[in-house]
Amino acid sequence: EATLDLAERRRIRSAIRELQRQELERDEEMLASKRFRPERSNHRQDDKENWPQSQHLEEEQQAALAALSERLEAITSVEELTKLLRAAGEYEERKLIRAAIRKLRAEEIE
Repeated sequence: EATLDLAERRRIRSAIRELQRQELERDEEMLASKRFRPERSNHRQDDKENWPQSQHLEEEQQAALAALSERLEAITSVEELTKLLRAAGEYEERKLIRAAIRKLRAEEIE
C-alpha cells in the first residue's frame, strides 16, 4: 500500500505468497514428522535396565487400583465420589471414580 508502482506491488505480493507457501510446507513437514513417529510399543525392550523397577511400579499401581475399586464399591454417595475425584491425581484413578459415579447415577435413575 505504500508504493504506487504496480510492478513493485506485484513483486511484493509474489514474495508474500512464496513466504506463505514455504511456511505451509514447513508446517506440513512438522506434522508429518509427528504423525509418523514410531510407536513405543517395545518400550520395555528399549529400557531394559529399568524394566524390573518399572514392572514393580506397574504391579503396585495395579494393586492400588484394585484396592480403590473395592473401596469405590462400598461408597454409595455421589458427593463422596466427587470429592475423591477432585483429590485423585492419576488418570486411571479418576477413570475408575468416574465409572463409579456413572454406575451410582444409573442405579438412582432405575
